[in-house]
Amino acid sequence: MNTEELINAWKREERIAHIHGWNFSHIRDRYTEEDDLPWDYRKTILRYLRPEMRLLDIDTGGGEFLLSLDHPYGNTAATEGYPPNMELCSQTLLPLGIDFRPGDGTSELPFDDGTFDMVINRHGDFIPSDIYRLMKPSGIFITQQVGAENDRELVELLCGETEMPFPKQYLDITSRKFHDAGFEILEAEECYRPIKFYDVGALVWFARIIEWEFPGFSVDTCRDRLLKAQRILEQNGCIEGKIHRFLLVARK
Repeated sequence: MNTEELINAWKREERIAHIHGWNFSHIRDRYTEEDDLPWDYRKTILRYLRPEMRLLDIDTGGGEFLLSLDHPYGNTAATEGYPPNMELCSQTLLPLGIDFRPGDGTSELPFDDGTFDMVINRHGDFIPSDIYRLMKPSGIFITQQVGAENDRELVELLCGETEMPFPKQYLDITSRKFHDAGFEILEAEECYRPIKFYDVGALVWFARIIEWEFPGFSVDTCRDRLLKAQRILEQNGCIEGKIHRFLLVARK
């Protein structure tokens, strides 16, 4: 493609950048990430989860991951605060008998004290003291989180130097908050792993979706930087950065 064709292709990706639930299938096979984490979030949950347990998934997205756990629906609850995903959850989770309620982890959640045996949260917000309130004695909290340094090489490539959107997102800081809230830390791991894009259009789509990491990004404002990314792709076969993840398992 010549430069004009590339720009037009990237603008098409920019226009269609949206997600249904938390679904990145649009760029499947055009990028890779989270394929070599030292833990498996789903398997970690299933090591602790029993059918009789009351389970809550905070910031469930569209409920896709929650449903993959195949937990009894009558013992399952979920919250979500992003309006399009709230509507999706109302359509998919409520008819199954899952106790879905609007809400996110930035404020107190709409459930009674001591309701849950397990609370899970992947890449969402939470308040340790509210998690403690929601849990039965010996309840288990499991979270996989995106760390402060996530995608920084990609952000700097497209947007230049920017402030980290969540500068306190480190395992040691989060572990300390849960310890101070009264939890016992059972497992704690942190890692940095590659993220690779195999075409610049996929990176454009990704940057528009993860807008809090790529502030002010657009094809027009970042045109020269995107052309630089294209040159890197042609030279190296991919555009590579690093993801930052951590896993925490805590018991009340």
